[in-house]
Amino acid sequence: MNVNVNSPQARDIASILHPYTNAAVHAKDGPMVIARGEGIYVIDDEGNRYIEGLGGLFCASLGFSEERLVDAAIRQMRELPFYHTFGGKSHEAGIELAERLLKLAPVPMSKVFFANSGSEANDTAIKLIWYYHNAIGKPEKKKIISRVRAYHGVTVASASLTGLVNNHRDFDLPIAGILHTDCPSFYRYGQPGETEEGFATRCAQSLEQLILSEGPETIAAFFAEPLMASGGCIVPPATYYEKIQAVLQKYDILLVADEVICGFGRLGTMFGSETFGMKPDMMSMAKQLSAAYMPISALMVNEKIYRAIVQESEKIGTFGHGFTYGGHPVPAAVALETLKIYEERDIVSHVRSIMPLFQERLRAFASHPLVGEARGVGLIGALEIVKNKETRELFDPALGVSAHVGKRAQAHGVITRALGDTVNLCPPLIITESQIEDLMARMKLALDDTWEWAKTLA
Repeated sequence: MNVNVNSPQARDIASILHPYTNAAVHAKDGPMVIARGEGIYVIDDEGNRYIEGLGGLFCASLGFSEERLVDAAIRQMRELPFYHTFGGKSHEAGIELAERLLKLAPVPMSKVFFANSGSEANDTAIKLIWYYHNAIGKPEKKKIISRVRAYHGVTVASASLTGLVNNHRDFDLPIAGILHTDCPSFYRYGQPGETEEGFATRCAQSLEQLILSEGPETIAAFFAEPLMASGGCIVPPATYYEKIQAVLQKYDILLVADEVICGFGRLGTMFGSETFGMKPDMMSMAKQLSAAYMPISALMVNEKIYRAIVQESEKIGTFGHGFTYGGHPVPAAVALETLKIYEERDIVSHVRSIMPLFQERLRAFASHPLVGEARGVGLIGALEIVKNKETRELFDPALGVSAHVGKRAQAHGVITRALGDTVNLCPPLIITESQIEDLMARMKLALDDTWEWAKTLA
């Protein structure tokens, strides 16, 4: 890369280690530098304008220029720029935010624990699962089940829950006690002639067999994203959660709903748990909680888990867990204002009004020669890129065909992200119908470009 040594690109190469980036390629090609944002668009340092088709990282629900959130941060910075919640301390922004979250919960929840990221919220859930079972006198009940292709974070424990190979390779993960059951992708793993309901039954039976083989007395909890986003926007088959939850209840296993991406309107309900009839014992959330304007996450726990925490902390003398910036007043104030905007603008109704068009235009890509399946719910979706539509054969990963779709989308003014064999779309919730049409038209150009290129790869 031949650039001025004082350019942002050269300075970046010299100083930043980027997440989810090929470090060797980045050292040669350098970054795309984003300078500013406006509505659903971002503008790079050369003045090029892009639709942010992934909402940043599934998080920028209100776009990139919501002044009310800026003002909320400024007000809180002037009033109380920092305080912690250790040792029984608190502040008004955190209290009101917790109250609002408990009122929004789709099932009864007792308390809210604040952290800084989805990974931290899920890592906390793991610790509380262990703490809870020690408190109730079941110290052997500690194993946790996640799913193949799940995404629950990148801390040591939450990355172990994550069921993606590249999050484990050479990190010496997963840690002991974390198990993975079937991915509920009917398109990829359903058998010939099998119905969605039949596939859901088979997934539930497989889960039960895993529990029995490990010993039900050792299985503590099951983690699930309502819709598996980063693993390829996997929509659960009909009756899946009904059957999975019956198995969990049979063996007294906690359910943790990872709402980090699905929460706050993304699926056309306030939480993804509502969309799929989940009744979790804990719920983790982040991302759209603050519309991504400030880092904040939360874990809600139900009364039985809270009571066990009280009991155990009374015995020990403290609840020995927390983060310096967990419940920081500035992110809390921004999150609180975000929830007020969602309510005042009825963002869930807006999503419901435009998601039929989004899904219709998305699913129309199923006829494209590169697309095996177009799937999604609400304002999130993905295109699974295949070499052969009939056999569902995938391209050699080394060819980078899905990544090429992402590159061509960027050339046509859309930022999206290829994750494995899928290209994801998750625009800000404020997107309009005309902007959806524009987004999908640009994505068609990207697919067409890639198809012409792919035909030369024989």
